[in-house]
Amino acid sequence: MSLSYFPAFINLNGKKCVVVGGGRVAERKISLLKSSGADITVVSPKLTPGLTTMKRNGAFYHLERTYRKSDVAGAFLVIAATSDNKVNKRVSDDAPYLVNVVDAPWLSNFNVAAAVNKGHLTISVSTSGACPALAASIRDELKDSYNKSVADFLAFMSEFRLKVIDSVKDSKLRHKLLSSAGSVDMLSLLKNKGAEEAINAVLSMYEAAVKESKKKTSRSKKCSR
Repeated sequence: MSLSYFPAFINLNGKKCVVVGGGRVAERKISLLKSSGADITVVSPKLTPGLTTMKRNGAFYHLERTYRKSDVAGAFLVIAATSDNKVNKRVSDDAPYLVNVVDAPWLSNFNVAAAVNKGHLTISVSTSGACPALAASIRDELKDSYNKSVADFLAFMSEFRLKVIDSVKDSKLRHKLLSSAGSVDMLSLLKNKGAEEAINAVLSMYEAAVKESKKKTSRSKKCSR
């Protein structure tokens, strides 16, 4: 079956997410969910040593038994990661919203893409279930293309962007500044010279934009008198 997915990044912070299964695959999925701030329930009679440690640390709520339909009631996202295809099919049928069945894209309405995470930067790669191993290889190739400088720059921009929106009132100047901060030239500077050089360049553009914005505001006030 040929599948085509809608690419999206989902905010799972505080959302009820259920993982059915307690093996190594489930462990990887649970670790990913935990890093996203999800409220996790795991349904499985047994857990891997790694999951047992995570449970002791309060990473998730554990239902130490086999799966029941009521386990996924109200769940925003469900992952079926058992070795029993019949159980996985039941989970897929019962899930109310988002469901992913490991190694069975035809039973899923979303897949978990291979991803590169560098601070605020997330690059997600999917082959729509055709070849997950190739997606992982492409992810590993991309991983080396973006270093810590990108993460440092984005940490700066996450707060600086709000400052720009608040202080640069002229919409055209604001758009021009933020576009320049994310341009190909800025990315090149970031990769070749590092975060400090890129941040200094953005700050210089910001100072110029603030001055120009103030001039426009002043001219506008004079004309309205």
